[in-house]
Amino acid sequence: YLLDGDEVSRQSDNGLAKIRNEKIGFIFQSFNLLPKLTAVENVELPLIYRGLSHKQRRKMAEESLGKVGLGDRIHHRPTELSGGQQQRVAIARALAGDPPILLADEPTGALDSNTGKEILHMMKQLNEQGHTIILITHDLSIANQAKRVIQLKDGKISEDRGNLA
Repeated sequence: YLLDGDEVSRQSDNGLAKIRNEKIGFIFQSFNLLPKLTAVENVELPLIYRGLSHKQRRKMAEESLGKVGLGDRIHHRPTELSGGQQQRVAIARALAGDPPILLADEPTGALDSNTGKEILHMMKQLNEQGHTIILITHDLSIANQAKRVIQLKDGKISEDRGNLA
């Protein structure tokens, strides 16, 4: 298949890693933050593989944390942040390299309902800004807020509905 004009199935392992690093931002339910690193250091991690200088990485990471409302928490470690703040660090990490696609696996699953609503609102804003959001969820109330829903059953598409325009 093609992704942004690139034939993905013909890519080497390094080519696939480059595509993942530059075109896809990953947001995990369990945040996957390194506990010994600060928020800004966690956000910088995927940028290391782009060959950017420390100064460039730090600037991009700080800007990304600012976009998710954590500009004042950049030097805090994950244990010093609430669950919602940790998820926003994870979102900032996914956004730092400005990928066109965000892949979010149950991004609200580990959060209370109010924080979950804030995260979903942020995802909608990111979509309005031009990011393609692929959100995986088992929660139908979340799925029903999407412009398009693709339902899988036994590993196959069982339903594809929504506004495709």
